[in-house]
Amino acid sequence: MAEKTIMLVCSAGMSTSLLVSKMQKAAEARGLDADIFAVAASDADNNLEAKNVDVLLLGPQVRFMKSQFEQKLAPKGIPMDIINMADYGLMNGEKVLDQALSLAKD
Repeated sequence: MAEKTIMLVCSAGMSTSLLVSKMQKAAEARGLDADIFAVAASDADNNLEAKNVDVLLLGPQVRFMKSQFEQKLAPKGIPMDIINMADYGLMNGEKVLDQALSLAKD
């Protein structure tokens, strides 16, 4: 499968780093080549310019920014969603990876 670049956005980029490592482990277990990283909301624009992002997931704590991101991502055709609060709270890398992959275009 082609490499997928998945960007997670949270308020500071810190809380999501544990989720990123769990998602990476899940991707490796599936033999999936994925670039998964977390950034602070304030740094998201720079990363969108610098990287070819396939999917963007917002942490539950920044869900209020959804419409703002939808406007930025629509012209680029990048799908986005808000990470399920239960999956985020449980740091369920498998489920969040599934969520990202279901949004990603092949």
